[in-house]
Order: sequence, then C-alpha cells, then structure tokens
Amino acid sequence: MRCAAMVLLFWSLAAQAAPGFDTVRAQWRSSEGVLLDRAGVPLHVLRIEAKQRRLDWLPLNEISPVLREAVIASEDKQFYAHGGVDWPALGAAAIKSVTASRPRGASTLTMQVAALLEPERLGQGGKRSLRQKWEQVLAARELEGAWSKDQILEAYLNLASFRGELLGVAAAAQGLFGKTAVTLDRAESMLLAVLLRGPNAPTDTIARRACQLDKTLAAAGREAPGCLELQRRARGLAPPATLVAMGPQHAPHLAWRLLKEPGARLTTTLRADVQIIAREALRRRLLELEGQGVADGAVLVLDNASGEVLAYVGSSGDLSAAPAVDGVLAPRAAGSTLKPFLYGLAFEHGWLTAASLIDDTPVNLVTEAGVYLPQNYDHEFRGWVSASSALAGSLNIPAVRTLMLMGPEIFFERLRALGFDTLDREAEHYGHALALGGAEVSLWSLANAYRTLANGGQHGAPHLTPGNGVVAARVLPAAVGFLVGDILADNTARAPTFGLASPLATRHWTAVKTGTSKDMRDNWCVGFSARYTVGVWVGNFSGAPMRDVSGVSGAAPLWRDLIDYLHRNEPSPPPRAPEGLIRARLRYANDLEAEREEWFLPGSELALVAPADTLGTQPRILYPAPGMVLATDPSIPPERQRVALLARPARTDLRWRLDGEVVGEGSRVLWEPRPGTHRLRLEWGEIDAQELEFVVKGGAAQRKR
Repeated sequence: MRCAAMVLLFWSLAAQAAPGFDTVRAQWRSSEGVLLDRAGVPLHVLRIEAKQRRLDWLPLNEISPVLREAVIASEDKQFYAHGGVDWPALGAAAIKSVTASRPRGASTLTMQVAALLEPERLGQGGKRSLRQKWEQVLAARELEGAWSKDQILEAYLNLASFRGELLGVAAAAQGLFGKTAVTLDRAESMLLAVLLRGPNAPTDTIARRACQLDKTLAAAGREAPGCLELQRRARGLAPPATLVAMGPQHAPHLAWRLLKEPGARLTTTLRADVQIIAREALRRRLLELEGQGVADGAVLVLDNASGEVLAYVGSSGDLSAAPAVDGVLAPRAAGSTLKPFLYGLAFEHGWLTAASLIDDTPVNLVTEAGVYLPQNYDHEFRGWVSASSALAGSLNIPAVRTLMLMGPEIFFERLRALGFDTLDREAEHYGHALALGGAEVSLWSLANAYRTLANGGQHGAPHLTPGNGVVAARVLPAAVGFLVGDILADNTARAPTFGLASPLATRHWTAVKTGTSKDMRDNWCVGFSARYTVGVWVGNFSGAPMRDVSGVSGAAPLWRDLIDYLHRNEPSPPPRAPEGLIRARLRYANDLEAEREEWFLPGSELALVAPADTLGTQPRILYPAPGMVLATDPSIPPERQRVALLARPARTDLRWRLDGEVVGEGSRVLWEPRPGTHRLRLEWGEIDAQELEFVVKGGAAQRKR
C-alpha cells in the first residue's frame, strides 16, 4: 500500500499533458535569418542569435535514412518496440548504477525528447534525481500516447545537441560536413550518431565509439564503412569555433540591413540570377584591375517602372580590406555623373538646346578658396562645341560654363529634388565645382536619379521588399528626360572622346554616362535601357587613388556585361518622343560640327547654328594668353601633354607660326610643348596677324636650374 501510494504521489506530481507535435515544430526558431529573392529562392543566410546554431526544422523524409538507422542502433535499439520506456534496460542500468564505477543511463529516445522539451523540470544533462528520472519516465509515456514513433524520432533529431553550438541535425550536417541532412553518407551518419552521446567529446573518443557502432551494425548484417575509415573521418571533424556561414551568401549587406529576428524569412524584390551574376561580374572585373590599385566596387540594378531593386552588391567581399562597408550607400565623389541633370535643367529653362554652342576654352573662376581653373579630362580645348557633344563627350569646361548660366543654387535644388540627400551643405559650399562632381553622392541615389530620366522625369524611391513602392512624382518634364536620354544614347556624339567601339556602345538601346573623380579615386558608369537602370561604382573604400582607371575603362565594362545579361532574351527599343518635341535638321557655320538632325523643345528649333563672334569679327588667339606660363610634368610623356593653340572665329584660312616656324592651320592646332620662351603668331589674309609671347617651364629646362 505504501509503495502504491508513493507511485500515485509521483504520478500526480509528474502528470502533465504532452505538448502537441505540431506546436513544438511551430515554436522552433532557427538562429539564422534568411533573405529570399522574389521567387522564394534563398539568397543569404545570416546568423542572428549568438548562443546556438539552429537551422530550419527538418521533416523526417529530409533526413538521411542511414542516419536514422545509426541513431537508433546507437541510442535506442528497441525504439520501435517499447512504449516509451525500455524497462529491461532501465532495470539493468539501475543495477549497474550500484556496481559500476562509470554507469550509463538507459534513457530511450522518447525519454530524451521529453527532457529536451522540458529541460528545467526533467533535467537535461548531468545527473538526474530519482524524482526527475521518474518524471521523465512518465513524460515519455505521455509522449508515446500522443505522438507517433516517427514524430518522436523527427523531434529528437531536430532538438538534440550534436557538437558545440550545433543544435539539430540540419545545423550539424551543414556545420560539420557542409551538407544537407538528406545527403549524409554512412560514415558521416555514424559519426553524428555517436556525437549525441557526448557532443563535445575529443576526436579519439568519437572514433572509438564510432568503431563500436560499426561492429554493432556489421553484426546485425548492416553495411558498415569500417573502423579505419571512421577514424580517418573523425580526425577531420571541424572544431565548432571554425563554423561560419550555413547557407548561401549572395547578399550580405542587405541581410545585415534587413534581417533582425532569428528565424525570419524575408522576401525581397531581388532576382537571384541577377544578384549572383552581378556579384560574380564585379569580382571578375576587380581581378582584371588588380594591378591598377583597385579593390572595391558596388552594383545596383533597378527595374525602371516599379523601382524594385533587382541586384544589390555592396562590396567585393574577400577582395576588399573593408568588406562590411556598403558601397551602394557610401557617399563618394560624383565625378561627371551629374552633368546630365545640369544640361537637362538648362534645356528645361530654355538657356540651351541640344544644338547650342558652348565655349570650350579656358575659364578662370575666383572662389573663396582661390582661383578655380577647370580642365577637360584630356587637358585639351575644342573651342565651340554643341551642348549634345559636350554632354556625350563629358567635357568639363562647357559644363562649368553651363552652370555659370544658371548659378549653383538652382542646380543644387534640382539635385535635392532628385533624391541626392548626401548634399547636406548649402549650395555656396559646392559652388561651380558642382558641375564636375564636387559633391559626394551614393550609388543608391545616383542610379535612381538616372531611373528618373528613364521614366520621363517621374521620380520615386527604389524599394527592396514587395509592395513597398513609392508613388512617383514629376521632377522634370518628360520632354527633358527624353532629350537627355537621347544624347546619352548617341554613340556618334561621344565618339570623339570615347571612340566608336567603347564599352558604352551596346547591342541594345541604352543611355549611359561615366564619371571619374579627382585623382582617379572613384569611377562610375550609370545608365538605363528600356526596362532597367544599372549603376556601377569602382574604387577603394580607403580613398586611395587608382592607376590609370577611368569610368570607361574601370566601371563601364562591368556595366556592359550586366546590360548584356539583362537583355540577353529581351529587346530594348528606343523610347518614343513625347508629344510636342520637334525633330529638325540643322547645320553649323564654318562646319564646326557635322550637319544632322536634333530634337528641340517647341519654339527652340534652329536651322543654322553659329557662334556669336563668327561674323564680322577679326580673328584672335584664345589660347595661350599673352605672358602665360605653362608647366609640364617630367613624369608624363611629352606626347600626352600637347597644348591646344586656339583661335576665334573658326576659320580654315588661319595659319600658326611658333618661333618663326609654321606649326599648323585652322582654328585649333595641337603642339607638343618645349621648355623656354616662345613667340606665337596667328596669320590670316596677306598681311593680318596677331602675336604674343608665352613661357613653358618644366622638363629639361626646369631641371637645369
């Protein structure tokens, strides 16, 4: 009676309804967050919880049958025969606990699952009290009445600790063998099975236990890999401290930015194929530029219509000294990439047309910081050039003169309206250098501003998760966006600067612009097709300059690769001109540029374009100025430091003499400078001429001093 009373007392203390299997499975949370592409394809797995590594709960049919067999053979041979408790084994264990120096328990898999579900009450690990052991027995009986055997085994394999911080078979298979649980081979399955008895046991102990299991399976007529193979495999088990990523690693910067909760599965707007191609293409391009001091880069791909981000690559990963820096959001010097918005503003207000001529001759601007002398990238001057040629060829001086027409304030406001939130100083701070990228912008805002051009002036923020699009607002007229895009798509117009066969000349209709910041610290290539906008930045997060890498040689080839991939199976037709735009044929006085057709806003069309000083004006030397001192750099080859001798108006009957020797004819002549004092004479007609003197310093003349 007394015994029966004690049993009833223990039963009353322990009796609790077993938790439902579906509830246990639903409450399981991976320690990782998973970033998914738009179709549900995993892009990046990020560890969020620091204490344990858990992956998704695996159903039994996604766990290797060999592992299930090995676990039962190692932990509970009578699993499918008993009702939760193996009474003969429990009795034998009780006797051994009195007689053996190192007794072993007789917990069944069901009893272990009960302890895993309630570790505080039933005791998990270490020595259990008699009461806890009895409660574990009762809890196991409850589980057996509520769960199937397969559910118990599935829960055990998902809840058990295998090694170090690895909890569950999914994390163990991935962390120790780099595999999914369903693909484990026999040796790997046996090693995992014996790890359950001592997750942090030394490798020689693991090998010895695996060999014992090998004998057990062989004796039962089951296939076994052999002790030598198991010993070899045991020595190769990775220490828990070396375990890192447990899944695809294609979008680290977005994962760090978006994933906050363990177990989160966040669907993004990314396309897995575009993301992976963009990462691989960036890495390949940087390896090609490795000898030119380039280590970092970033890529952003946007859908024009929706604003969805299709690819977001923040850095070059292991090629970078600072892989955690997000190059999509990091502010960098804009170079020439803001010029399209400058000319668009000038077109909109009627200050310029695409056909207007702009003076590409030296200009000196007095600023608070001193005299500002902008120069073209090639250090040459072209005289009169059309606005379309200046923009397509990325000429600096015409851009500065265009900004002088309007003042920095109105251009600054336009850039702010386009989303350039990194412009956080007053317009006066940037001054006329704003025309040449004298401000820092992010790839995020820059690519989206070009997307605004692609959308005919409609501006809205990009978005990373489905359904979060921002309603677009008009920032500039559709006709202006079309005019700028038409110029950026004109391969003939940019040919004098970039050549006809540059990476900017795609097989599809595209509008594109490059940019290179001072000292080649940043270079950009941003452009759009009928459907996509692609932005690329290449440089160094440290700010170190690159060596002989410009936008067209650094970022542009990568941009071209991505455009080709995006349009490998779909066309990119040119956009239709908005209603009201006029296509008119024009010619230039003195054949300054080739006769052609241009687009005009209504009322601005011209048939003949001529500089203001071409008629009734006496020729004069524009460059060099009287008394000017030119300095050459002895470290640069002389043929790359040629000086442009310029005159106005543009005439073919002009003749140049330097120190008495004829050096060329026409309004523009290139001359390779020589140190010394020189006398320059411009002649026209029979007796008319202008003379001046100038000085060249540097090279041999400077070294003699």
